[in-house]
Amino acid sequence: MSSVADFVFYLFAAILLVAATRVITARNPVHSALFLVLTFFSAAGLFVLLGAEFLAAVVVMVYMGAVAVLFLFVVMMLDVDFAELRRGALAHLPLGLAIGAVILVELVAILLTFHPAAVVAGLGGVSNTQVLGRVLYTRYLYPFEIASLLLLMAMVGAIVLTLRQRRMIKKQCISSQVARTREEAVTLIKKSPGEGA
Repeated sequence: MSSVADFVFYLFAAILLVAATRVITARNPVHSALFLVLTFFSAAGLFVLLGAEFLAAVVVMVYMGAVAVLFLFVVMMLDVDFAELRRGALAHLPLGLAIGAVILVELVAILLTFHPAAVVAGLGGVSNTQVLGRVLYTRYLYPFEIASLLLLMAMVGAIVLTLRQRRMIKKQCISSQVARTREEAVTLIKKSPGEGA
């Protein structure tokens, strides 16, 4: 790794540590979420510098996308007043612009230091996505499956915890639908010609 790449690597690592610290120390949840985005983006930059562009793309698409979904869940669960939220948006603008500027600097640094041809050549002509797939589905198959099951259980648990029971809402009862007879489900009405709607 060249000296410029080393400097960019340590810069990204420092930004990641500071942003991760601010995620848990910021009192405002909006600020925490913004620092979380910066943390994920810095981690993606580190992956790019290490030649793992697939992991970087996954971090950007999945984790940063998940942050947006998390925001949506928080807004839905806390019943936030949108008018109040819009009034306070300008107060978060300086921090948002600062984090955006840091992300822009990181993007420029990645573009200046990353050379994908050198990474592919270093892996013997095989992309790191193929290497990652081979390792995940051979050597680390069981840990990969266990992690998948844990994530599935977490997803089901989150759905169960946020499920609300509301009155006056019609729901589908599959057991009663399956148990009904033909006489209960079908009604024949004889109409003479010229009658009916």
